[in-house]
Amino acid sequence: MILFPAIDLKNGEAVRLQQGDMARATVFNANPAKQAKQFQDQGFEWLHLVDLDGAFAGKPVNVLAVAQILKSVKIPVQLGGGIRNMKTVEAWLSEGVSRVIIGTAAVREPEFVKQAARKFPGKIAIGIDARGGKVAISGWVEETQLEAAEVAKLFEGAGVAALIYTDVERDGMLQGLNLDSTIALAEAVSIPVIASGGFASLDDVKALLQPRAKKLEGAIAGRALYDGRIDPAEALALLKGA
Repeated sequence: MILFPAIDLKNGEAVRLQQGDMARATVFNANPAKQAKQFQDQGFEWLHLVDLDGAFAGKPVNVLAVAQILKSVKIPVQLGGGIRNMKTVEAWLSEGVSRVIIGTAAVREPEFVKQAARKFPGKIAIGIDARGGKVAISGWVEETQLEAAEVAKLFEGAGVAALIYTDVERDGMLQGLNLDSTIALAEAVSIPVIASGGFASLDDVKALLQPRAKKLEGAIAGRALYDGRIDPAEALALLKGA
């Protein structure tokens, strides 16, 4: 079970949004590379990055910030936001990103994503972001009528490394993970699933260790880490002990 600390990038800074609303952004660190190094020093084994501006623009925006983060840490990094074509996939992987996360294009151009997964085994993850059970794309501003499982099943057998399931309504709200929906998705497909959105306390860590969550690869924590609601050492010790 992996706990992924999140760094969301907006205007080159590490921020956290509430429910994906760019107007409700809190800057937690003006130096994302320093934040990334801190997470590494705390013992985290992976880093989760999102280029928020890129998600809205449909192309990479916070390129410099990501490059500085990659130089500052040795742990693997997964990155999402504005990755809509093979050129962008190849560019990020060549820069040292361990895993790219494709969201909008997974809905609009699933064949491209399958092609990328075949070309780069273990390097492609799918971001499935849902509001009220329906998948949202384009920086969460565009809602579809698709269910999360419908999108996930498109990629069965394609070599996708993981599905990152985000409950948009909980994201940044510290209400706890939506494990019911996340586990239901994990049980519907054979692809590993990562929970995201709402991580609030050590109770969420303990919930991840329950037998029913055994199919999950891990979870993403953001605001709760920045606010000090979760002690990294205690959380990681719980996971390691399990």
